[in-house]
Amino acid sequence: MFEWWDNLSAILVFDILGLVKGTKLGDAVHFFIFDTIKIFILLILIVYLITFLRSYFPLEKIRVYLSGKNKIIGHILASIFGIITPFCSCSAIPLFLGFLQARIPLGVAFSYLVSAPLSDPVVFALLISMFSWKIAILYVAFGVIISIVVGLIIGAMNMEKEVLIEVKPLDNISYTEDGTLFKHRIKESWDYSVDIFKKIYLYIIIGVGVGAFIHGFIPEDFISKYAGGDVWYAPIVAVIAGIPMYSNELGILPIIEVLTQKGVLIGTALSFMMAIVALSLPEAMILKRVISIKLIGIFFGVVGLAILLTGYTLNYLVG
Repeated sequence: MFEWWDNLSAILVFDILGLVKGTKLGDAVHFFIFDTIKIFILLILIVYLITFLRSYFPLEKIRVYLSGKNKIIGHILASIFGIITPFCSCSAIPLFLGFLQARIPLGVAFSYLVSAPLSDPVVFALLISMFSWKIAILYVAFGVIISIVVGLIIGAMNMEKEVLIEVKPLDNISYTEDGTLFKHRIKESWDYSVDIFKKIYLYIIIGVGVGAFIHGFIPEDFISKYAGGDVWYAPIVAVIAGIPMYSNELGILPIIEVLTQKGVLIGTALSFMMAIVALSLPEAMILKRVISIKLIGIFFGVVGLAILLTGYTLNYLVG
């Protein structure tokens, strides 16, 4: 989707600015420019579209449906939607905001926020080629289960008051309208998108900046040394070490393969990858403007515990 911008940002950094590709500085600057603009585009575009569509469609009925007896379906649908829209943990936040803007239940929105970075069809194929069908299926299955369970837990806690970004109420308007009303919809949607952007853009810059700084630092030797073999605390070390990191699955998979070759059990290695892609320090810094620190702590705690249990389970099932 953003290959064009990846190519343009590479030209800017390596050809125009003259930084060397493959060096920590060059790759960090490229990562920062690429990810920042990508998230800016996603934020404005998604909030604009959701706001515009809300003025036409009965999203309140959808909200009631997802909040009612079929709420488990909402979490399943959000998790599946995360699979077909794979983003990194920071890039998933604009659509998470769109869910909140559409008044989708908070727990359902969190199911998406967890699923999007965890589940990627390309990663599924790569896991098959690197390991086996069994491991690939187990990884995706646990990713979906984690996203559903996390969403259900947060939804049951009634934490809506911990959302800091104002969700603007928009009443549905009749389909019969003149050009003036249509232009009004466009202007209102754009104004609201810009307003949200102004409130959150600085946090995106800071968050992605931190991510760019640590992007090339994946403690491969540390993990293989302290989380290798079948020691009982291996998944704990892997998850704690992975949470501050920031990368996507495609970026971390080659390291996961190396770790398993060095004796790290597959459950430990995959829990390390899950912690990196689903939770990150940059994600927390961006979310700080959207939800309270209390809710961020609950989110990280529940997801981290779920990933930890997944690591132990996979080690038991696969070894």
